[in-house]
Amino acid sequence: MKAIILAAGYATRLYPLTLSTPKPLLTVAGIPIVEHIINKIEEISSIDHIYIVTNNKFYAHFIDWKENFSSNKSVIIMNDNTNSNEDRLGAIGDIHYVVQEMSIDDDIMVIAGDNLFTFSLEQVHQLAQVKKSSVIALYDLKDPAKIASRLGCAVIDKSSRITEFQEKPMSPKSTLAATVCYFIKRDDVIELENCINENKTPDNAGDFIRYLISKKEVYAYVADGLWFDIGSPEQYKEANKIFSNKLSEIERSEDLCTT
Repeated sequence: MKAIILAAGYATRLYPLTLSTPKPLLTVAGIPIVEHIINKIEEISSIDHIYIVTNNKFYAHFIDWKENFSSNKSVIIMNDNTNSNEDRLGAIGDIHYVVQEMSIDDDIMVIAGDNLFTFSLEQVHQLAQVKKSSVIALYDLKDPAKIASRLGCAVIDKSSRITEFQEKPMSPKSTLAATVCYFIKRDDVIELENCINENKTPDNAGDFIRYLISKKEVYAYVADGLWFDIGSPEQYKEANKIFSNKLSEIERSEDLCTT
């Protein structure tokens, strides 16, 4: 299995924080967001390569970061050769770019580079194995107003199959937010190109999920724990506070276990 971390956005809503630093390299609790993500990916033994796809503006930043980072997976930085928010490939374009450039013929895990969470990716992977289908992680925000016009959301049936997917709806039909954490089966990866050909210029990752559920069975893993979609300075500040407290709790617990 291959992992793709989407890190080619320009995060204009977070300016000036992201004017000269890519959002995935912003630190939360003293650790770059992308490292929090990779630490989670490392739980999955079947993943052998992690592709981080970024843009021309921030490519050198990721190369510099990688020089001081080590992982038990092979981490490859890729440049999608875009230069601004106006010429970006979009999430689907970047996934397709990596698949084509690296000739990937395997299951893939796709995760947004601004995802910050505590749930286990291995559990999402196990569900995909059991269902023998693609699986996306959802997070119950309890309040549809927290989704409206900002996040993708899904409607699921009793078997956890996704029956409907809305991309940034004005009136969400559920409280289940899409986290942009997808396990896509090898047989479904080909649908990426079909989605692009049929929809011409799909952008958001949710556009692919909506397309995929019209063709195949796709299931949901409803995550617990913490999850942040860092899209504003306020959310970034809150994530820093909560994750710093969470890590302090873990460290105190580990100290108690060793005394």
